[in-house]
Amino acid sequence: MAKKQFKTESKKLLDMMINSIYTHKEIFLRELISNASDAIDKLYFRSLTDSTVSLSRGDYAIWIKADKAARTLTIADNGCGMTSAELENNLGTIAKSGSFDFKKNNESPEGIDIIGQFGVGFYSAFMVADKITVMTKPYGADTAYKWVSEGADGYTVSESDKQSFGTEIILNIKPDTEDEKYSEFLEEYRIRGLIRKYSDYIHYPIKMDVTNEKLKEGSENEYENVMETEVLNSMTPIWKRPASEVSAEQYNSFYTEKFYDYEAPAKVITQKSEGTATFTALMFIPSHAPFNYYTKDYEKGLELYSSGVMIMERCADLLPDYFGFVKGIVDSQDLSLNISREMLQHDRQLKVMAKAIEKKIKGELEKMLDSDREAYEKFFDSFGLQLKFGLYSGYGMNKDTLKDLVLFHSSQDKKYISLKEYVSSMKEEQQDIYYACGESDEKIAMLPQVDAVKSKGYEILYLTDDVDEFALKMLGTYDGKSFKSVTAEALDIATDEEKDAIKAENESCSDMLGAMKDAIGAVSAVKFSANLTRFPVCLSSEGELSASMEKVLKKMPGAEDAPKANIVLEINHNHPLASRLKELYESDKEKLSAYSKILYSAACLISGISVENPAELTELITELML
Repeated sequence: MAKKQFKTESKKLLDMMINSIYTHKEIFLRELISNASDAIDKLYFRSLTDSTVSLSRGDYAIWIKADKAARTLTIADNGCGMTSAELENNLGTIAKSGSFDFKKNNESPEGIDIIGQFGVGFYSAFMVADKITVMTKPYGADTAYKWVSEGADGYTVSESDKQSFGTEIILNIKPDTEDEKYSEFLEEYRIRGLIRKYSDYIHYPIKMDVTNEKLKEGSENEYENVMETEVLNSMTPIWKRPASEVSAEQYNSFYTEKFYDYEAPAKVITQKSEGTATFTALMFIPSHAPFNYYTKDYEKGLELYSSGVMIMERCADLLPDYFGFVKGIVDSQDLSLNISREMLQHDRQLKVMAKAIEKKIKGELEKMLDSDREAYEKFFDSFGLQLKFGLYSGYGMNKDTLKDLVLFHSSQDKKYISLKEYVSSMKEEQQDIYYACGESDEKIAMLPQVDAVKSKGYEILYLTDDVDEFALKMLGTYDGKSFKSVTAEALDIATDEEKDAIKAENESCSDMLGAMKDAIGAVSAVKFSANLTRFPVCLSSEGELSASMEKVLKKMPGAEDAPKANIVLEINHNHPLASRLKELYESDKEKLSAYSKILYSAACLISGISVENPAELTELITELML
């Protein structure tokens, strides 16, 4: 029999498809099963208008058979089958798709999703097979046909003795090599796993004769291997069932099994969208962060399905980074796929889907915050840091999405509070949202300025994460209120009378304060302040870069080039120490210099800043004690 050549494509093209287009060899089984499902859909579609087709939906199936001895894997269906001409068109021309033509020329009724579009998937089988035989017989026809190919060298088409309608694809699996173990695709456990992974939701049963160990009849302890026909796929996706028909236990069980979690999710999110982007989504907010969530090894993304067939295990483009903790599935029959089904074209449709999913997640989190505060706070303990990073990243472009989702502890009850809650409880005369930074709530509460601001009856946000202050700086304002650090040099809580008195005192003591600044060396200014109550001194920052922000920047790579904050040493003008410093300036400038250094070091310790020269500090204190 004369071998025919592929109509227009060269060996180089087929080699490229087999070796380059598909990332994983295991994809071949998904492609062949999807083709079988399409063939059944076509015949079922025909049955709706053709009375000569006597099959009902429940009569259709796909069969898998592995023969280890012959090293063959067979995928069979009782779908529409192919004529000789269709074999030539669909298999003789690479990238010719019968399914695509069918979709173009027919409007599929509800419940029929033709999966294939590009006609390349069939040839993925050459990744694992050195010979492919296709036996096919159209429904209602008298003649069957056989198509055989060993690759790019060509193919043969002849009549076949196949009796039943439908198509059988027989793969002669390649011999194992040192690098590739092709025999795995003949193993029952491997076939089960691939169907569960990629084709679990194909509409029709995928059947396989499997060996099960069963108790011998009449015996109490003897077992025997029994060959049974088993359906390997579940067929109906849980996300396509009405939410009212699925129990919380069923959703939880699906989540824990699908995403290998030991705890039920904190929240289940169902979404069905029609219109510009038609898709169904089932998403879960985990109840705890994965062990690697805040590492570079974590991969975000939703599983992406096209009409029940998984085409991407993690589609990162469907989730923004700040919602990267969400797990779930998105299924759409309208996806624009490339020829390998493994990658999406980055078109408007995908962006619309991602935007709709983002909006849905935000809305569900807001509902949780309003209706189940305890659950939301537990969620925020795990994933709040990522939301705050989202506020800061992208130059604040996502701040409107996230500003009402972030929480902070406050000085009021040391409980979580949202920005909306803070503003709603502000005093009538209060103009700013006050915050303070530190390693812990306890250490922040010890800051001198916190004591002073609290004495005015103002609430303070406690920022304990490195990103917190950067996020608030990027947010800028909330509900028209500016954010102000209590350790800012520009802190404005004094009365007008106090401000006038302090201004006059700083002017009259400018020489002494300048001498103290020179003695310390590490500050941009020393001044008297009315922003302190019982503490003698504190540190504040001039400008946008605070001491806390400088501390964070120093932890990063290239810290030697990090900008430095302008630090101010503030002295409580009502403290007895203020008078003592003035006396020393007149009588003992050397001791004033020592006092200045000690006071600066003390202020550093109060502020959580390490003392640069603890040995010098020890010597100074010792000299004063003698």
